[in-house]
Amino acid sequence: MKYSKEDKPERAGGAGAGGRAVPVALLVIVLCAFSFYLGGVYSTGRSLLDSIQPAPTLLTLGTTAAQQSSTQAQPAPSTATALAAVSFPECPADFQDYTPCTDPRRWRRYGNYRLSFMERHCPPPPERQQCLVPPPRGYKPPIRWPKSKDQCWYRNVPYDWINSQKSNQHWLAKDGDRFRFPGGGTMFPNGVGAYVDAMRALIPGMRDGTVRTALDTGCGVASWGGDLLGRGILTVSLAPRDNHEAQVQFALERGIPAILGIISTQRLPFPSAAFDMAHCSRCLIPWTEFGGLYLLEIHRVLRPGGFWVLSGPPINYENRWHGWNTTAQAQKADFDRLKKMLAAMCFKLYNIKGDIAVWQKSPDATACYDKLTPITTPAKCDDSVDPDAAWYVPMRPCVTAPSARYKKLGLNATPKWPQRLAVAPERINVIPGSSAGAFKQDDAKWKLRAKHYKTLLPALGTDKIRNVMDMNTVYGGFAASIIKDPVWVMNVVSSYGPNSLGVVYDRGLIGVNHDWCEAFSTYPRTYDLLHLDGLFTAESHRCEMKFVLLEMDRILRPTGYAIIRESTYFLDSVAAIAKGMRWSCERRNPENKTDKDKILICQKKLWAGKQ
Repeated sequence: MKYSKEDKPERAGGAGAGGRAVPVALLVIVLCAFSFYLGGVYSTGRSLLDSIQPAPTLLTLGTTAAQQSSTQAQPAPSTATALAAVSFPECPADFQDYTPCTDPRRWRRYGNYRLSFMERHCPPPPERQQCLVPPPRGYKPPIRWPKSKDQCWYRNVPYDWINSQKSNQHWLAKDGDRFRFPGGGTMFPNGVGAYVDAMRALIPGMRDGTVRTALDTGCGVASWGGDLLGRGILTVSLAPRDNHEAQVQFALERGIPAILGIISTQRLPFPSAAFDMAHCSRCLIPWTEFGGLYLLEIHRVLRPGGFWVLSGPPINYENRWHGWNTTAQAQKADFDRLKKMLAAMCFKLYNIKGDIAVWQKSPDATACYDKLTPITTPAKCDDSVDPDAAWYVPMRPCVTAPSARYKKLGLNATPKWPQRLAVAPERINVIPGSSAGAFKQDDAKWKLRAKHYKTLLPALGTDKIRNVMDMNTVYGGFAASIIKDPVWVMNVVSSYGPNSLGVVYDRGLIGVNHDWCEAFSTYPRTYDLLHLDGLFTAESHRCEMKFVLLEMDRILRPTGYAIIRESTYFLDSVAAIAKGMRWSCERRNPENKTDKDKILICQKKLWAGKQ
């Protein structure tokens, strides 16, 4: 049925105008009121869900009692007395080794393809734990460095499986109330020291400061990385959470840098051209499968001119194949296939002797890369994905060619260690708002800050603090300022900000990309000191303070410390939540008393779980 103008009922002109005016005026009033309401909500840093479902024991980023009552006529009460009390229960006893994003209890939800279930799969918000992870029964403060390199308390990492399964390879041995680490390994029966000596004979750059940063894939208990620390080489040891039961936790308990991770479907959390060297000692990674995809990821993270070292199958197959449950012919075929793949990726066989083979990545944009196109095998990567992007970025079956805009990124063009620490890297020019001048200013600033920190926290610079994390660094300035202390620093660069992690590696330091709205890739109780500078100010629009601080509690060792440098806008909420986590905190002034930021020095207490 069709309607025409004549069919519509007629209204008097005055009545129609007035009828429209009343709803319009009412709508304007409602919109103004709602706009005012939203302004009040967001000015306090709260979300709409907080206002709909108030939870008096949960503090949201940026919310203090003084700010919540700012619209009231009466004077606001002091923040310290107005903040709601916060407390967190203990997690069950079987959470003592809880790793939220690599939790074996959730593996069945994910596929087996290329062991992708071992990659990061963080729980959704409704499943996030809001409890304090208990230490194992009998836990006590770790043995101090450098003794910890060779021994740790059994009760701190009470795992017997790895001891019984790897005792014949001399990874570790239980001795009374502690584990001892004799420095053995599958491919170094004479000890890790002799193994590294043989490697240094093949790679002169390991002896003169040319090689500074290294990646160890499938690290075991990180004996290789531990030995290199004494030789001026800083190693990131990488291993998945698997049936070896906490091999990464053993590494960190010893005071050796390590993170949970696996080469599977996602890129490793490192920028391109990060490491001077990568290493695999019978790490069981199928390098020649899937079109050499795992080799391509090693190629991406190696600097031009960097080295890849392989020991184990198929190296020295002529003498070793009997113990590998295979045939000499099969191992020869695998070795030939490996050499062919690496040559196609612009690697050359640099040296080989006994059980150790060394390949070198082409040092510059040579003719080898010019031969690669998007249709060759392997293909040359196009510009559709940033080679430095590494947070939940799928690996690509293509070769990342060196960028023509960098002339000094190659290993031989980089200053040797320790000179490279103080030189502004070439990559700094592509970071928004960065320059060589800003780098120098940042370096000077952190030298002053570190000096001040040591007056506030006398343990910094002593053997009481070994494993340190800078939770939101820019250029690694804090790590550089304490480089002479008996510590190592894991530098974390936000995955949601300017990616300056390449600059950190160019300086000869180590780090990862990470998003603090999620849990970090490590075991509980693995760091002695956590440092953050304005993290909550930077991430208040995305991450809830409560969950960030609970994650800090999970990874901080009992009796460990946190240096929290923040705006006073957030500091009261931080202090209240920290108290609920059984931390003791003291507020201190910064080195520059005119600075608006304040410093909270906190220490985590050692407590025994009731369960």
